[in-house]
Amino acid sequence: MDYVVAIDQGTTSTRAMVFDRAGSIVAMDQREHRQIFPRAGWVEHDPLEVWENTRAVVGGALGKANLDAKRIVAVGITNQRETTVVWDRATGRPVHNAIVWQDTRTQAICDELAGAVGPDRFAERTGLPLATYFAGPKIRWILDHVDGARDRAEGGELLAGTMDTWILWNLTGGPDGGVHVTDVTNASRTLLMDLRTLAWDEAIAAEMRVPVAMLPEIRSSSETYGTCQPGILLDVPVAGILGDQQAATFGQACLEPGMAKNTYGTGNFMLLNTGEEIVPSANGLLTTVCYRLGSAAPVYALEGSIAVTGSLVQWLRDNLGLIRDAAEVETLAASVDDNGGAYFVPAFSGLFAPHWRPDARGALVGLTRFVNRGHLARAALEATAFQTREVLDAMNADSGVPLTELRVDGGMVVNDTLMQFQADLLGVDVVRPRVAETTALGAAYAAGLAVGYWSGPSEVTANWGEDRRWSPSMDPAERARLYRNWKKAVQRTLDWVDADTP
Repeated sequence: MDYVVAIDQGTTSTRAMVFDRAGSIVAMDQREHRQIFPRAGWVEHDPLEVWENTRAVVGGALGKANLDAKRIVAVGITNQRETTVVWDRATGRPVHNAIVWQDTRTQAICDELAGAVGPDRFAERTGLPLATYFAGPKIRWILDHVDGARDRAEGGELLAGTMDTWILWNLTGGPDGGVHVTDVTNASRTLLMDLRTLAWDEAIAAEMRVPVAMLPEIRSSSETYGTCQPGILLDVPVAGILGDQQAATFGQACLEPGMAKNTYGTGNFMLLNTGEEIVPSANGLLTTVCYRLGSAAPVYALEGSIAVTGSLVQWLRDNLGLIRDAAEVETLAASVDDNGGAYFVPAFSGLFAPHWRPDARGALVGLTRFVNRGHLARAALEATAFQTREVLDAMNADSGVPLTELRVDGGMVVNDTLMQFQADLLGVDVVRPRVAETTALGAAYAAGLAVGYWSGPSEVTANWGEDRRWSPSMDPAERARLYRNWKKAVQRTLDWVDADTP
């Protein structure tokens, strides 16, 4: 048998996974990388550490599967989408740490670009509001704040890209002929690509002061970009790239308009396939590219992006010491019957969809002497479900077709308490697939389709299978009461950041 390798470069770790033709996991290796917090609101990664981890996990996964490059037909890449790196094309050295999607340092740049028009100034062309989330302002910040970077960029010495581009460039040779390419899904998260032409918008790039020459070529999500040179995967084609949430959508086989998935990871991301139609949002969602297979027409999506969900559990562990490991949060939450009246709004980086309020900050409200550790753990889990409900309401309003079930994936879907509460709060079934690692699987499918390992999307659909389903059992009046209190809690987080806040 032959196999496909997927590289999943995520926010907290990098994984390599080997998949067979049935879409089953043969082997996996994973390494975490450091989370760097230079100051409040700033989040960085070391690109060289990420690349070294990538090399290590690819070797680790192949070793566990007892395979070499001759048995691998293609490599796919999926990545944390908006995290941005700028590097020297001659040496491969980054000029600054990668600025992570959660980072808020570019708010002043976004405000300047919005001007009197407001944050939707470029939304008609890009599908996105001007927000710190996206990659273009991060490139601008690096060029503005690293000595000599702007002159070097304009002189053709520097390259820029999201993490897919960084990994691909290094896989295919780096300074010795590395391929400088991104795909349409990642490009659609920069605030620099026109959704209709699928090309860099030179007028927006000029306004943002980002030289187009330093940006990667935009290609489809499923085609051969180059071959691995040199290393353990020598001469294996790299043939698929999808931003992580689009990869999860593909891995969940949400390939028909109206199908949706929600990924529960560091943050939460719900995508609704809208087919070949670009659907602008009137309710705080993003319009984005879902995928493009080779020369076929692009498929679009509506997306609701939530900044903090799984990372809130990480915060309880690392910052408060409330739990020893992430799995313990469910045990602690299950020790109480409800949240005890406590609501936790984790607006650590402001609020993303559907609010888009950079002035918000986290709040824990409704506290009484009755509240204990179990209630806090439960409130943290419930925050994920409440934020998902807000996004689903917006998605139903934009699409005009209420969802009847939600496919879920990501690390948090092993938490039965959370999944049952999610179904109760949404009032629809929540469905987990047999292969929960749908992000890596989606990247593997994109690469395998490009080289003929799978014959077409119908095989992707045939491989998908249901593992478990949670159905709502909560009284509708109780559902309404809990959600009403959550809405009140969200209001308490707004207008916290003043003009003189550092």
